[in-house]
Amino acid sequence: MNPANEPFDPDAMRERYRVERDKRLRVDGNDQYVEVVGAFERYTDDPYIESGIDRPPLDEEVDVVVIGGGFGGLQMGARLREDGVEDLRIIEKGGDFGGTWYWNRYPGAQCDIESYVYLPLLEEVGYIPREKYSYAREILDYSQQIGRHYRLYDGALFQTEVTDMFWDDHQSRWIVETGRGDSLRARFVAMANGPLNRPKLPGIPGIGEFKGHSFHTSRWDYGYTGGGPDGNLDRLGDKRVAIIGTGASAIQCVPFLGEAAERLYVFQRTPSSVDVRGNRLTDPVWAAGLEPGWQKRRMENFNGLVSGVPQGEDLVNDGWTDLIGKMIRRFRKARAEEGVDISEVMEMANFDKMNEIRSRVDDLVDDPEVAEKLKPYYRMFCKRPTFNDEYLPTFNRPSVELVDTDGRGVERITESGVVVAGVEYEVDCIVFATGFEVGTAYARRAGYEVVGRRGQTLSEKWAEGMATLHGMQSRGFPNCFFLHISQAAFTANFPHLLDELTTHVSHIVGHALSRGISTVEVAQDAEDAWVETIKAKGLLAMGALGGPDCTPGYYNNEGKAREPGAIQSAPYGGGSIEFFRILEQWRGDGEFAGLEFTC
Repeated sequence: MNPANEPFDPDAMRERYRVERDKRLRVDGNDQYVEVVGAFERYTDDPYIESGIDRPPLDEEVDVVVIGGGFGGLQMGARLREDGVEDLRIIEKGGDFGGTWYWNRYPGAQCDIESYVYLPLLEEVGYIPREKYSYAREILDYSQQIGRHYRLYDGALFQTEVTDMFWDDHQSRWIVETGRGDSLRARFVAMANGPLNRPKLPGIPGIGEFKGHSFHTSRWDYGYTGGGPDGNLDRLGDKRVAIIGTGASAIQCVPFLGEAAERLYVFQRTPSSVDVRGNRLTDPVWAAGLEPGWQKRRMENFNGLVSGVPQGEDLVNDGWTDLIGKMIRRFRKARAEEGVDISEVMEMANFDKMNEIRSRVDDLVDDPEVAEKLKPYYRMFCKRPTFNDEYLPTFNRPSVELVDTDGRGVERITESGVVVAGVEYEVDCIVFATGFEVGTAYARRAGYEVVGRRGQTLSEKWAEGMATLHGMQSRGFPNCFFLHISQAAFTANFPHLLDELTTHVSHIVGHALSRGISTVEVAQDAEDAWVETIKAKGLLAMGALGGPDCTPGYYNNEGKAREPGAIQSAPYGGGSIEFFRILEQWRGDGEFAGLEFTC
């Protein structure tokens, strides 16, 4: 046992964290993952389409093309509609709007940020989520509701993938081509591909040799498992199942697999921190009393707290904000003392919270040896925290076995099973709960190359690190906007960032369209200055995302956070609140500083 209030040795804990990190460091970094192409392309197939769309290819001109129909594309479309832009198309490879919530339909899939701040445009659409943490089915339905509310289905191209995108200098248009033979000439393009769209597969030796059944959690095969998003996986009763990965997806679906399978093996490289979920239905009295502007205030309150900025009250009051509350209480207690080291105060608060997380494992898992293997020994926020009330007790089932790899990962996959430390576990099915590509090259994640002026590709320009203004525009790629974290800002609540980015992009595009401006391009000196700003504060940002001293993961570029390219591609090191203020002041000035317009 390691109760949260039991005395502990901070130096010993720091050493334990270091040892656990070091055993997981790999020289290959992001190269440890195989690309889902060729023999692995089937892991990206869409299992949810009931009938394919048959339409002739399009050859047309359009004011704005938005690539991606997830929250980024929906918010981009909504803000453009609000600014009077009618001529737009959204291209989405899935069969409907939803993005990650279109793909992630595994049993138990649920948002881990409170739905009242996570689901975008709630006030605009006039919707109140049914629960504090919405399940995937409701989020998918709501995504479609946004599409209807803003008439985004008009002109939407579903089941359509972009294959090529290049700038035509003579026409001052982007030529966007698709696998359906479409050729769209777009004045502006917004890249809302999202960070969670391309499944990630581990490059485990023999991964292509398995003769049984396998799929990725983001393409759940209910035809094989039976049941649906609520569980009842009735076709697994005589099946031995392996799940590789213990991150956010596995935390949610493991309880359902453990309940249904004859035998479940959970292969773990690094345990997640698993805090209390405590979901509950929305209080109708509370909802009826909400005043205009409530969601924006709540989003900013949450973002302030998880950014370490004290607020007058904690409106969200969940596992995310609990750690910050501990830090603030410790700080207030120590403030009157001489020579207080703020970083030490924050570290001790983090120790307190992680001791609490580890103590919870002891409370919920019967076998002490299994419990010890499930304890995360790293700082909170080194990896994305998870929240679940059923995951840990699942390991009390006699049919469920945790296969801990001591940080080394699976050794190999054979025709009939999975090998760890020389022991083969024969299984009928492998479920890859290995997440999405985040740190790989932009073109690889997008699935196509972006070719700008003079034939320069985005991959060529960003080969040594990103170069943008505010993360959204890059010189040599006029009229093109990127919606992502890199060189922008990190916040735990990604839709909040998207709200700020899409508001900013719509402001620029609306200005250009209303004044007949042909091209909008970043000035070289403005781009250079922003890159230097990012580099100067890069390690601060990587520290917020786990940092180089954390156990490897996508937050810290798989343990390679100190590489120059990683630092230059980091979010703004001053934090999201400061970044949002920079954008707001930039728009308020009305000078469009750092941009060059051509009529």
